[in-house]
Amino acid sequence: VADRGRRLRDWDLWGPLLLCLALGLILSWQAADSTQASYAFADIFVTVWVGSGVVTLNAVLLRGKVSFFQTVCVLGYCIFPLVLSAFCSMLLHIDWLKLLFVLAGLGWSAKASLGFVTELVPEDKKLLGIYPVWLFYCAIAWMILLA
Repeated sequence: VADRGRRLRDWDLWGPLLLCLALGLILSWQAADSTQASYAFADIFVTVWVGSGVVTLNAVLLRGKVSFFQTVCVLGYCIFPLVLSAFCSMLLHIDWLKLLFVLAGLGWSAKASLGFVTELVPEDKKLLGIYPVWLFYCAIAWMILLA
């Protein structure tokens, strides 16, 4: 457990940045025109970074011990399954497969970040800590489905 806490303090932002850029590019490539493409890219970028800030604020208000950069790092790496599902959906163009890919990516992302969130907040407030993370990933999954 002490090793896990030490690893969380060694955050980096390159991976989350690249995953965020990849998801933004994937969704912008699927847009109808260049205006929609720029909106799709901006929506993903803002959602990831502002959403991480909201999750951090929630954890701090629940008396968790976390920094903004730790949260961005973990939540950013945990969007990888959603990036993968968006990429597969872009390649295959089959609506029912897109839904399956996104649901699987949503479950995988939420499960991957669950350990991080439960470590941050006190035992009696875990559900209050998990809920905004789930909303964060649902918002990203919804954007992928609408692309």
